[in-house]
Amino acid sequence: MTHDAPVEVAERYRRNLLDDVIPFWMTHSPDREQGGYFTCLDRNGSVYDTDKFVWLQGREVWMFSHLYNNLEKRTEWLEMALLGADFLEKHGQDPEGNFYFSLTREGRPLVQPYNIFSDCFAAMAFGELAKATGIARYGDIALKTFNNILKRSDNPKGRWSKAYPGTRPLKGFSLPMILSNLSGMLEHLLDNSVVEKITTDCIHEVMDVFYNSEHGLILENVTPDGQFSDTFDGRRLNPGHAIEAMWFMMDLAMSRDDMKLAEKAKEVTLSTLERGWDEEFGGIYYFLDVLGHPPQQLEWDQKLWWVHIETLISLAKGYRLTGDKRCLNWFEKVDAYTWSHFPDPEYGEWYGYLNRRGEVLLPLKGGKWKSCFHVPRGLLQISASLND
Repeated sequence: MTHDAPVEVAERYRRNLLDDVIPFWMTHSPDREQGGYFTCLDRNGSVYDTDKFVWLQGREVWMFSHLYNNLEKRTEWLEMALLGADFLEKHGQDPEGNFYFSLTREGRPLVQPYNIFSDCFAAMAFGELAKATGIARYGDIALKTFNNILKRSDNPKGRWSKAYPGTRPLKGFSLPMILSNLSGMLEHLLDNSVVEKITTDCIHEVMDVFYNSEHGLILENVTPDGQFSDTFDGRRLNPGHAIEAMWFMMDLAMSRDDMKLAEKAKEVTLSTLERGWDEEFGGIYYFLDVLGHPPQQLEWDQKLWWVHIETLISLAKGYRLTGDKRCLNWFEKVDAYTWSHFPDPEYGEWYGYLNRRGEVLLPLKGGKWKSCFHVPRGLLQISASLND
């Protein structure tokens, strides 16, 4: 792995996690007065906005619970998780049990629960916290939220959808992708038969329905019967999203001892990376059009933190599972780009947003979309994969 031995690369990722990234969030993120976390952090960790985005609150609860459960039982990590969980329990849900999208610092609702990913990450958070604490109430919240997600899955945005009904119905990749991961995380709360059915259905959706065999790539949206839609939404590629889903598939392949699934996930990772890599400036594009048309998203050529760390996870797992040297070669290439562009040696943590040339576009370390999640999860996943 890179020009160093795998164990040395693994240690680099582990040290960045424990000596840099986690201390940054421990220092700057907790709101000791109102509860929960500040996620809008400038380059040096100063708070530039106090709104609280529920899906990011859930992600941070999960991250600290996960560290406590899987790395070391540090009291300060569990206390950090409880700080966010208490805030979510008090303020996070509407009367029907849906989690809002955003709240004021004090916990008053700002944006309606139109985004089902608030619920997904709340379920993930409370499920992991139940494991850490043994408190049944947290498991009950996770289970109730998960069942609510399943009820909403056919129409995730519900009455908050902006689409006119019936004209051009499409279904999105995001929900089956996340359910493939979430159901496994909640397996300690669910019947085995439920987990088996959901993961089997999700594997089919991800690897058959949203996989376009003509291009060897994952589409972000397809028609309800799984067909290609020659529209902006139907042609959209999100390389980072597709590659992140592939390590979810690799984890399922390991649990099921399914090398065919592992091989396909590895091949999709490599095909997506070959299509998504910017040969002129390096790094991975944010959005592309599968037919080569101009993408609708004006930010299509930005280089984002989560895209690169998720790609490194999939490449590390792909190499470990299959031994394919192409994964190793790509890991070296993506690792070199990532570590020379995203980490901030002066103030810690990682930049999130670069322009196409790799220059820092926004100096923030957290905001409405970036929080204590992708970077630490990735550092932990990669160091573990390289040490196996």
